[in-house]
Order: sequence, then C-alpha cells, then structure tokens
Amino acid sequence: MKLSEVKSALGKLETIAFQLPTGELVPTHFHVTEVGKITKHFIDCGGTVRNENVANFQLWNADDYNHRLHPEKLLSIIELSEKVLELGDFEVEVEYQAETIGKFGLDFDGVNFLLTSKQTDCLAKEKCGIPQEKQRIRLSGLKATEEVCTPGSGCC
Repeated sequence: MKLSEVKSALGKLETIAFQLPTGELVPTHFHVTEVGKITKHFIDCGGTVRNENVANFQLWNADDYNHRLHPEKLLSIIELSEKVLELGDFEVEVEYQAETIGKFGLDFDGVNFLLTSKQTDCLAKEKCGIPQEKQRIRLSGLKATEEVCTPGSGCC
C-alpha cells in the first residue's frame, strides 16, 4: 500500500485499527512512534546494486490504556514527514513488536489497516541458477483452435 492510499483511507475513517496477519487487532491504545523514510542501498547476490525506499510506521503499545490515535492526527504526522523528510509516495512498511521487531506490509480492507506478512526473496534468481517457477495450466480449460494439433489432423 502506498503512502497516498494510506492518507486517502485516513480521510474517510473515524477510528484507526491495525489487524495482524493472525486476525488479532493491535490494541486500540497503540502509538505511532515513528513515521520515517528508510533507504536501503545494497548489492543482491547476483552483484546488482539496488536502492529501495519505503515509508515506515512504527507501532508501539504503552500502559496508557485511554490513549487513542485519531485519523486526523496520524494524517498530520504523515504530512509533516512528507515535508521534513522529503517522503515520497512510497510503499508503507509497518514495524510492530513481536518476539523481536516484526516488519509487515500494509493493506486496507475498508475498515482496518491490515498488517501483511512479508517474505524474503532472491532478486537474482537467473544468476543463482534457480529455475523460474513453471506456470500451472489446467489442460481441461484450454480451448482448441486451428493452431492446435489435434489427433487425425495431420499436423503432427
């Protein structure tokens, strides 16, 4: 989910809720302790230099159970971050405390912001000798055309 999509969603909400991949909601008294820009400059295993930029939200729970972050407050924090940090319309990652700091993607279902699981991946599969995943096709779903060789047609 891009930062502009988060801002658009916030403009339509009366309350903010974040839902973990397990379906459990982040406690309603959460804080957004950071809105930032993370730049990752790295070399992948194939030797290609890469740059990635993401917008980052850090969620945190304290013992102030009466705290509620309102959509307009988070929107103002985001807008300040855009100006001060020159934060672009990047994909948003969310950090939230698990056994260690968990890093999540972000989606929205019209009611809740959904923290989505992220996976590692090889960015240079062709250089590492990892075969491309074959596309699975259900043969029963294919329609015969003139270009298809059929039994008895003499094309084979």
